[in-house]
Amino acid sequence: MKDIKLRIKSVQSTRQITKAMELVASSKLRKAKERVERARPFFEILGDTLDRIAANSRDFASVYTKPREVKKACFVVIAGDRGLAGGYNSNVLKAVEAQAGDTPYCVLPIGKKTMEYFTRRNAEILSDAFLLAADISIADCDRIGHMLADGFANGDFDALYIVYTKFVSMLSQVPQLEQMLPILPKESEGKSRELMICEPSPEAAFASIVPQYITGMVYGGVAEAQASESAARRTAMESATKNAGEMIDSLSLEYNRARQAAITQEITEIVSGSGV
Repeated sequence: MKDIKLRIKSVQSTRQITKAMELVASSKLRKAKERVERARPFFEILGDTLDRIAANSRDFASVYTKPREVKKACFVVIAGDRGLAGGYNSNVLKAVEAQAGDTPYCVLPIGKKTMEYFTRRNAEILSDAFLLAADISIADCDRIGHMLADGFANGDFDALYIVYTKFVSMLSQVPQLEQMLPILPKESEGKSRELMICEPSPEAAFASIVPQYITGMVYGGVAEAQASESAARRTAMESATKNAGEMIDSLSLEYNRARQAAITQEITEIVSGSGV
């Protein structure tokens, strides 16, 4: 009975912790969803602008749009700083391994779990200056955008991908892998060409927008990832709280049965003793 009582108290303490974490995740989720809604239009408009410049300029040529043999890839991987979020972190990290295959690659990790995972696998780390996903600002994303754009232009890697978790709903968060470079302009079949004048040239305008485009993609990915992490953690903690409640009920029933058996045994001993 004492062991059961101690276990009940332990599970109750655990339930208090998981319930508190669920409430914290719910609070963070509301702010993260607002951040996602503000961030999405930014990089969507930048992407459309790049498509228009490439599609409506004659003899357009840019290092950022020219496909080349992928001898080395670079992945911007956004995961969490902590665990206890179900399969949130593992799903993103598995997507990188699936895409890379046997191709050599380097990683720009955002989130402590990303750094831990790829350090164990001896992967090349492009930079460890952006480890805390919760602290990433638009200024950090701007530094990342210029660093990656310069790295691609200099031939340090031949393809650039971003891997994050897209927030769909409270119950659905989908790992997302998107190619950022080279940029493949969308086909505009059936649409008339627009007259667009770029100064000093379409190539120069395109090159100046690419770092901002990467900045927007990274910032948007961070916003989506944080909303997804909060939703995944809230769901995981809600499930843990529910399981703890069921365990407490089961242990309480077991405790009552043991207590009843002990009382019955005492009564039997008293009756037997009085009969003697």
